[in-house]
Amino acid sequence: MQRLMRFGLSTLIAILPLGFRQLPAQAAEPVGQPAVSRLDVVYLQELLDRGDVVGAIQKVELGWQAQYESYYQGRLTTQLLDAAGISQRLAEMARLTGDRSALVYVIPTPNYLELMMVLPNGQPLHRRVTIKRTDLMQQVDNFKGTVANQLSTRAQYLPPAQQLYQLMIAPLEPILKENRIDTLIFCLGGGLRTVPIAALQDGDRFLVEQYKLAIIPAFNLLDARPVSLKNAKVLAMGASEFAAQVSLPAVPVELQTIATNLWSGEVLLNQDFTLDNLRSYRDQQAFRIVHLATHADFLPGSVQDSYIQFWDQRLSPNRFQEMRLNFPVVELLVLSACRTAVGDPQAELGFAGLAVMSGSRAAIASLWSVSDAGTLALMTEFYRQLRTANKSEALRQAQLSLIKPAAPLATIRNPSHPYFWAAFTVIGNPW
Repeated sequence: MQRLMRFGLSTLIAILPLGFRQLPAQAAEPVGQPAVSRLDVVYLQELLDRGDVVGAIQKVELGWQAQYESYYQGRLTTQLLDAAGISQRLAEMARLTGDRSALVYVIPTPNYLELMMVLPNGQPLHRRVTIKRTDLMQQVDNFKGTVANQLSTRAQYLPPAQQLYQLMIAPLEPILKENRIDTLIFCLGGGLRTVPIAALQDGDRFLVEQYKLAIIPAFNLLDARPVSLKNAKVLAMGASEFAAQVSLPAVPVELQTIATNLWSGEVLLNQDFTLDNLRSYRDQQAFRIVHLATHADFLPGSVQDSYIQFWDQRLSPNRFQEMRLNFPVVELLVLSACRTAVGDPQAELGFAGLAVMSGSRAAIASLWSVSDAGTLALMTEFYRQLRTANKSEALRQAQLSLIKPAAPLATIRNPSHPYFWAAFTVIGNPW
């Protein structure tokens, strides 16, 4: 794997294969102590005060890369783009894919919410919202608590959804419309990485009704090459029974539906769902989509406390490279029964870094464990849409199918509730 490269503010090179390598034991950061403060928000605010948005973006990119390296106890290979290079890359993606994407940084500081945005072939811009971090986090907790509770009412989850929309999206809205942006790629600061952004609401429509959405750990950790999944094979693996966790009885139907009815692929269930089988099947055939229907938890504490549950073992995030998803590259990793501890900085780093650390170009995972029926309905529609749409649009259409179902869903009483669709997020390459 390539060594981490040193660079200056204006360095711009072609995309490199992104990846991860384990630090030698003597060089590793202390376990359980991610560098959650590596981004100096005081200095960031000073840069923005004097109008240096380019320098501020560079500061964020470097600071967040250091956070992920510290948490995962490894080094990241990276592309080297400054704000102008990111803008050029977004313009290139628009030419290649037809999607006009904006990169949006949303960063809480003690007294402000700092919004920075990079557009295709445009100068980066900055908007500042006055709100104390403590007040913002209280709103975030309220929002998450209501949308993740399927018993909450519209009167309970819409007000916080609208409040956060006004803070995070409304200041940028005129520019987004003026530039005909249809895809938002979010780089979120601490405390915001597990916000279910699809469920932000402008008073009339949810954000996912307006844009394709994705979150990334940092743009320079993103493999931004567009890919087509046409004719891709699916390796669908999972478990319906667990020794010490709740069962997932819909998993066999989910796997068969995806890998047999909607796509071509292989199904490995229960005792066949092992890390060794994942690697051996991938050695025999280049499955470009890997779907894991199993418990996956991103938890507080050290990186070893989080895991993906295989039949015979748990795989912690700092061992994700053992799945060998980067050779050949898996274009999409799906975790359909994932959950993430709300408001915890370590858990946030595990969730938002999933694609980079696993070696896949993109991942889809959930912020909370959605009901079996809800997961099956959304995943079925997602894979149906994926035959003709890119990853972010396929997920968007699947979410819209629950927000405004064409017909009543016998298995879900209230599918329009954000609990059933807002948990699922594209992490990494949205194209």
